[in-house]
Order: sequence, then structure tokens, then C-alpha cells
Amino acid sequence: MENEDQYKEGPEPKYDCLLFDLDDTLYPLSSGLSLEVTKNIQEYMIQKLGMEENKVPELCVSLYKEYGTTMAGLRAIGYDFEYDDFHGFVHGRLPYNILKPDPVLRGLLLSLPFRKVIFTNSDKVHAARALSRLGLEDCFEGIICFETLNPTNNENMPVEEGGKTGLGQKPSTNSSTGIIDINEDMHQPNANPALPRTPVVCKPFEDAFQKVFEIANINPQRTLFFDDSIRNLQTAKRLGLHTVLVGSSNRIAGVDYALESIHNIKEALPELWEAKGKSESVKYSGKVAIETTVLA
Repeated sequence: MENEDQYKEGPEPKYDCLLFDLDDTLYPLSSGLSLEVTKNIQEYMIQKLGMEENKVPELCVSLYKEYGTTMAGLRAIGYDFEYDDFHGFVHGRLPYNILKPDPVLRGLLLSLPFRKVIFTNSDKVHAARALSRLGLEDCFEGIICFETLNPTNNENMPVEEGGKTGLGQKPSTNSSTGIIDINEDMHQPNANPALPRTPVVCKPFEDAFQKVFEIANINPQRTLFFDDSIRNLQTAKRLGLHTVLVGSSNRIAGVDYALESIHNIKEALPELWEAKGKSESVKYSGKVAIETTVLA
């Protein structure tokens, strides 16, 4: 008589989806690509928006910290520009040859028996080019990117950070340009500026994550989220996701796992390969990953 135990299924896996950031997560910060992005953003602010060069670096950092991306902050404080123009300038001139194919990571991703989705603040052209350079374009079910969360017919939707916007004193505005001087406000004694809302939906704000859950049909309680940003991970944790910090082995509040490199995923999370259906690799064609996602 055959042993019935051999036909019994294993325990239900803890996760059914792996959600990945792209930049500085699927490739390391040490690649230098992010530094090039920052340089291009600052050049855009000077050349296209007419800002004073000596004020740009500090403003760039301030906006990134407050709004998740510098672009989101620029729109919030009153600068009017086309999103595609910004992305074309900032990403269109990047030296993508810095990124090299990563067959090790490709093998790890394709061996994971879960849905795998990209969630990035970047635009779809950048995401496609970066994934192609890494050789990972067919490793994901879909890419949720800037265009996914900011369709052109919905670009006036505001983003709030836990009620922070709308509190405090009125921001300072240059009457001749209508541009808000965010750094002036933040440097005031006992400042608690009422920072303006941005029309851009992006990490680390909760509504961006909620949109991702809806668009990709994701259950946050059964999703493992990988990102290099502690702010993004802390938002994710508040919303019920399981979190993995990539780029540091120091685990802090809001982080369930910490990896020095994405290549350490199997050492840190061996249970992912022990899940039900572990013998089946989940694969997606590159065309599906880039073109028929919920994004393009």
C-alpha cells in the first residue's frame, strides 16, 4: 500500500507576493547610478527651472526628505513642468552601462515560487532600461511605476503624510513667482511649516501603497517588501507588509529583515524556497513584464 503522506501538501506559505523596489535595491548604491540621477536633477533645477545654483543642493535634499522625491516636492512648492520632460532629462542621460547583468540575482528571482512585482517611484522607461541592463526584465509579473500611480487624467490627486500637511504656519511664498521657499520656512526658529500638498503620488506615502495593493491585487499581510529606504519600509510596516531592508545588515524599527545585499536573500530567508510549490519556478516573459502590467 502506498504511503499517503507522500501526497500531502506542505503548510501554506507565509507569503504569496514579493514586492521589490528597483533603484539601489536590485542593484547596489555603490554602482554610482543614483549619484548620476542626483546630478541630473540638480542640473534640471538650474537649467530648466532657473534656480540659483548655490541654493539647489540644499533644496534638492529638503524636498526629497519631505516629499519622497525631489520632483514631487518641486510640484508642491509651485514649479510647473511636464513630468515626461523631467524624467527625460534626469534619466535620459544616465550612463546605464554602469549596470551589469546579474545572473546570480536572476537565478534567485526565477527560483522563487511567488508573484514578484516591482514598485518604483521612477518612470517606466527608466525601469525597463535598468531591468534590461541587469538581465532581469523577465523576472517580474509587472512594474508599478510613476505612470501607474500618476495617470495623466488624475494628476491633481494630493498626497498627504499622516496629516502633517495642513498643520502649522503658512508657508512663505514669493509673490512675484508664486514659488514657496521651503528652506526659508524650515530655518525659522520653532518652525512648524504647513507644507503644501503635492499632486504626485509616490512612496513613502500611504496612499501610494494603498493604490499598489488595489492595482496589483496584493494582500499586504501576505507580502514581503524589499526596499533600501527606511521611510518606505516603515510606511509599509504600518500597513501590514513584512519588510526587508536592502543595503544594510542593521535591522531597526519597522524592518523585519536586513540584507547587506539583495544577493543575501537566500541566506536570510531560506523559508522562501521551502514554501509550497518550491519545485516550480515562476517565470514571466519580458514582454508581459514591461507592456501588459497594470502600468503601461
